[in-house]
Amino acid sequence: MIEAALAGPLPAYVYDLDVVRGRIRALRDVLPAGTLVAYAMKANGHPDVLRAAAAAADAVEVASAGELDAAAGLGVPLILSGPAKPDALLRRAVDAGAVINVESLHELRRIPGRARICLRVNRTHPALPGTHRMSGTATQFGLAEDDIPAALELGRRHDVQGVHLHAVSNNLDAAAHAAFLRDCLAWAAGRGIGPVVNAGGGFGVDVTGRETFDLDRLRDVDLPAGLTLVVEPGRFVAAPAGWYAAEVIDLKSSHGTWFAVVKGGTHHFRLPASWGYSHPFTILPVEAWPYPWPRPEVRDTRVTVAGEQCNPRDVLARDEPVPRLRAGDVLLFARTGAYGWEVAHHDFLRLDPPRFTTLDGQRPDGQPPAGGTRP
Repeated sequence: MIEAALAGPLPAYVYDLDVVRGRIRALRDVLPAGTLVAYAMKANGHPDVLRAAAAAADAVEVASAGELDAAAGLGVPLILSGPAKPDALLRRAVDAGAVINVESLHELRRIPGRARICLRVNRTHPALPGTHRMSGTATQFGLAEDDIPAALELGRRHDVQGVHLHAVSNNLDAAAHAAFLRDCLAWAAGRGIGPVVNAGGGFGVDVTGRETFDLDRLRDVDLPAGLTLVVEPGRFVAAPAGWYAAEVIDLKSSHGTWFAVVKGGTHHFRLPASWGYSHPFTILPVEAWPYPWPRPEVRDTRVTVAGEQCNPRDVLARDEPVPRLRAGDVLLFARTGAYGWEVAHHDFLRLDPPRFTTLDGQRPDGQPPAGGTRP
């Protein structure tokens, strides 16, 4: 299916919407009955991915005016997060009926009218493993625990739904995450704050494929009576639903290293460069060769995959073994559906964007996957 979806211009992203839906179902199946799942669209806001996720989830979490506008017509509840919400965004969120995760006393004072709010708290708690810590340490996120009484008093003119306790991004230790969820629920119950306990996201995906997040560990989480648990998965839903494909334009040796230079790079998929890791790939052989001279080729060696930018940091993979690779072959990078295109520096050198294609096994009309450049 993936190869068929790539029968068009490259580079390209392919998103499988069945995977998006399945990941939300899998998470819902192991969490306590009554848990609400809000898709964090910052991970992947492609319109087709967003629609599929919104239809499978209970809500969509947004973090900007642009995301709010994109999600507003989906017919699902919205949750607004982010540490620097301008007045205009707060007004639009109130008008849209979104739940606002309040980050500070000053922000709380600026919310107009009567809004539905959760108090985001940067509380003291055991550290969770992950790539980015949001709470339990000094960050720009959330209220200090000492500010909770003042926030509850200021919030009397609003509808205080509960608390937002998002703590970490990309945690692969499912047992630790289950303990964190239990701790969030106990912390809120002990303070009489509720009924909503939004524990955020952080369910991890190892993009190298070496580790997995053991969902069954979450079955041990019990939901105390009177509380509603909310989770906000983004990466967990979208990462395994995406593939990035790029054509090898050149093969060359430099100072003892073989380079596969592709059309594409970190302006499409930035995570390997920003996180400092090598992203695995699969080689899709292409037999056509349009030139009259011999085709560049390597066998049983290691290659570094570099992109088309005038930038030595434009590298997607380093020192990866290949049995055979030729100019004109295609490299397919799996698990690129989250924070791939979303965080890339799109405008550098004014290079072309990738093509976007979606696979959807639930389409009733039997039509082929949609294609074209993403708006």
